[in-house]
Amino acid sequence: MSEIRLIEIREDILSDNRELASLLRSRLKKHKTYLLNLMSSPGAGKTSLILKTVERLKNRFSIGVLEADIDSIVDAEKVAASGVQAVQLRTGGFCHLDAGMVAAGLDAFDLDALDLIIIENVGNLVCPAEFDTGAIHNAMILSVPEGDDKPLKYPLMFSVSQVLLVNKTDYLSLSDFDMRLLKERVLRLNATMPVIPVSCRTGEGIDAWISWLEGKVSEFIGQ
Repeated sequence: MSEIRLIEIREDILSDNRELASLLRSRLKKHKTYLLNLMSSPGAGKTSLILKTVERLKNRFSIGVLEADIDSIVDAEKVAASGVQAVQLRTGGFCHLDAGMVAAGLDAFDLDALDLIIIENVGNLVCPAEFDTGAIHNAMILSVPEGDDKPLKYPLMFSVSQVLLVNKTDYLSLSDFDMRLLKERVLRLNATMPVIPVSCRTGEGIDAWISWLEGKVSEFIGQ
């Protein structure tokens, strides 16, 4: 039997991606375009939050949305109907976006005409956390129906994000979700990460989220 050679490629892939992501951030800085990477499980409310964000900020900033999905374009259609430019990335089975995919999507935008681009990453709490997209900041959504134990199960996602939105707080009275316990678990992983409870249905907490994002965008683009 011939000798089998085992070649580990994962580290090389991640290293190449980090280098490309760094180049992408330099490009964004040159154009003064703030890129936010939004991650969550399927159904946690990424599209709903994006629509709320666009509604609140489209008169303040020029906004684009980069939608990622394995096959569908339904979310991009919803975003486009809100009056901002949407670009759809079909990942063809990949469960994440990496810097190369994002760079290809950004080529469809006029970066000089945009202050803010929001990436709606592929919906899961595993793969997207492992790949640097070149975004300036990462935001993640955890919905109340998912439970307060997710930091224990998916620690990397909570470690690489700069802000956590706990969506669907209107379900709190119907669940055993413990917000205090969640915050304790999150802060053990990421001591400086803001935790913002929100409800896209009732509007609770949206002001706090908009304030956080508006401050980050304004600082980056120099307004």
